[in-house]
Amino acid sequence: MLFHKFSSVSYFRNFIFGVEDSLVSTVGLLSGVAVADVPGATILLTGIILIFVESISMAAGSFLSEYSAEGYARKAEVPTRSNFISGTIMFFSYFVSGFVPLLPYIVWPVTTALKYSVALSVVALFLLGVIGAKISGTNIFRNGFRMAIVGGIAITVGMLAGNFLSKF
Repeated sequence: MLFHKFSSVSYFRNFIFGVEDSLVSTVGLLSGVAVADVPGATILLTGIILIFVESISMAAGSFLSEYSAEGYARKAEVPTRSNFISGTIMFFSYFVSGFVPLLPYIVWPVTTALKYSVALSVVALFLLGVIGAKISGTNIFRNGFRMAIVGGIAITVGMLAGNFLSKF
């Protein structure tokens, strides 16, 4: 029973972390690059590379950290199946979510896409908070707003950094 609970919590944690990190990292980078007045093709290339590299990196990190944490909890070597599932959940949640902030750059010019990318990402963060609250049985609005606000702060930092650094 303890193993099943550990696995379920791990899967839930990796799903939430993967989606949140992908939305925030991707929109933060894309926004930072977009406000630096970079061509749309460069923004698309940057976004696609980020999504692929980070999906694999986050999956590997998830697998290794879950394996280590489970081994620590059990004080013994552990099977890798549940840790592989955690890594797979991380990969797909990061990979799929990364296209939410990237999609507007495929459809619209950079200045329009920037606004939609940020807006879609903040809405997606709010919905992620709501989904997480529904699954965990906590307050859906509080959790949704917390996710959107914390993610929004990170997005703002990316935009400010891009704006500041583009002046050099």
